Amino acid sequence: MTEKETSIAYLGPEGTYCNEAALVFASKLGMPDAALVPCSSFTEVFECVDRGKCTYGVVATENALEGPVTATLDNFAFNSAAQILGVHVLDIHHCLIAHPAAKRAEIRTITSHVQALGQCRRFIAREFPAATTAPSSSTAESVMAAMADPTCAAIATRFAAEMHGAVVVDDDIEDMLGNQTSFALIGRAGTVSPLEGASYKTSIALFMRQDRAGTLNMILSEFAYAGVNITMIQSRPTKQALGDYMFFLDLEGRADEPALQTALNCLRLKLREVKVLGSYPVD
Repeated sequence: MTEKETSIAYLGPEGTYCNEAALVFASKLGMPDAALVPCSSFTEVFECVDRGKCTYGVVATENALEGPVTATLDNFAFNSAAQILGVHVLDIHHCLIAHPAAKRAEIRTITSHVQALGQCRRFIAREFPAATTAPSSSTAESVMAAMADPTCAAIATRFAAEMHGAVVVDDDIEDMLGNQTSFALIGRAGTVSPLEGASYKTSIALFMRQDRAGTLNMILSEFAYAGVNITMIQSRPTKQALGDYMFFLDLEGRADEPALQTALNCLRLKLREVKVLGSYPVD
């Protein structure tokens, strides 16, 4: 691969939902032939982008059933300087997948990424109450495990089953209809989003100087005063001490717009750190 080639890192192996999202982003970028680089974890995706090994990366940020993907949030907050350049929401339809010679009655283990296992919890309890669940690094990796053991079934995409020569035992096994996962396209710090959209969103991480009563109210007040709409807020432990938290927020608008810029600058005077994770277009 030459330095001039566009490459996109994603959570592999081939056949994962992240792989599907990477293909969508490659199309949006107008680069359907971009090199897709599979990684073993979201942390590795961030490292590939931060070190310049790949032009872009694709990471899952939130699922409609299981909530935020904590590995992604922690990398944004503590480990990486990567910027969010765009988002895409993917409809998630899980399948139960097994070896062609497998017998349903003999399935003893069900494996998948922890998020997928959680999204199919009721199905597993109803259809395979005696089976044990085993987390894998990705949904596609679980299909490979199922192909190596007829007593093991995987939860993954139909695309992954076809890719690895497995069979679909059941489809649409997610516990709730309308299951979706949001994926982010990330680039190195300072990268301007190459995507276009009707409007913009800005994601930030806020770190407090100390845990004080009224801090969250103060944060909300700054944005309310500036007329900036908050579309998402959630907290995460700072990993420094029990009860020590920081906040993630999604805001309408670009970080360089006067109103949003004023609110962020005011918060920089009152908080330990205001980290802009990216301003990016949304459909």
